[in-house]
Amino acid sequence: MQGAGSKTLVWRSLLVCLAVVAAGCGGSGGEPSASGASEAAGAPSEGGGAVAETVDLAGASLTVGSKEFTEQLVLGQIALQALEAAGAEVTDQTGLTGTPVVREALETGEVDLYWEYTGTGWINILGETEPVKGSEEQFDAVAEADLEANGIKWLAPPAAANNTYAFAANSQAVEEFGVESISDLAALANDNPEAATLCTASEFITRDDGLPGVEELYGFDLPDANVAQLDFGLVYASVADADPCNFAVVFATDGQVLANDLTVLEDDKGFFPTYNIAMTMKEETYEENAEAYDTLFGAIAELITNEEMTQMNAAVDVDGESVEDVAAEFLASNGIISE
Repeated sequence: MQGAGSKTLVWRSLLVCLAVVAAGCGGSGGEPSASGASEAAGAPSEGGGAVAETVDLAGASLTVGSKEFTEQLVLGQIALQALEAAGAEVTDQTGLTGTPVVREALETGEVDLYWEYTGTGWINILGETEPVKGSEEQFDAVAEADLEANGIKWLAPPAAANNTYAFAANSQAVEEFGVESISDLAALANDNPEAATLCTASEFITRDDGLPGVEELYGFDLPDANVAQLDFGLVYASVADADPCNFAVVFATDGQVLANDLTVLEDDKGFFPTYNIAMTMKEETYEENAEAYDTLFGAIAELITNEEMTQMNAAVDVDGESVEDVAAEFLASNGIISE
């Protein structure tokens, strides 16, 4: 999920900045409960109009920001095009480099809104050392703390898409060993260690919040010979080819997960922090048109699942589509803007 690496997250800094999301993000096998998409989300209103046509932001002047990697560029365009369709005058400041830069731009008023990740807000921005277990609980904690300390509003609900670290397997390994979760991988490592081979970037191997922590929680210990240290850009192709590994550490919503036909394993014991996507704004900006923003971004957020985000990332990074076109297709096909 390229998104992850460039978030300058504590977790993301373990590897490298990418530009590709985050499997689900909680790992793909288990979508976070914080914001499961409702069946009606994004559907046209009863009057037949698109969601953006049901809110009135005429007269609002807004600057949309984002970070510089693919997932954030797509999300920035989604916000920008939706706001324009709702009648706002919008300035594009997407593509800012890294969390500190775009967050400072929000705080100083250079930008009025951008999509942030709950884990990033909690760990990197607020400086909390321990993530909160549970997607909903993590969102509530960061939203309350950031509003109180900094006057930054996190709009509910967050998206189900969760651009966190994840373990993934190639299709042959899934079929041969029946591995669907990290607990399954742990059992395989204990029963058939030769099959439990892992590709990852080097820093993940040594940190307590990386492989050692996963092994401790899930009860397994990979032999050193089973772990291949690769540049992150080589990890996806290597695991897809089963050379030299059947499993890999990836970002859940990265488009390369889809492109290489990988299966993200469920983090069934909840080791990895959650990085659900949510819209952030200054409280005073939000209050000017609170109902409109809740309606518009609430509908959008409920549509952004791991699968949806991964497909949009892949459309850009694998298929070569523009972020503008991918965002427009997402909004139109889901009834947020008119086609």
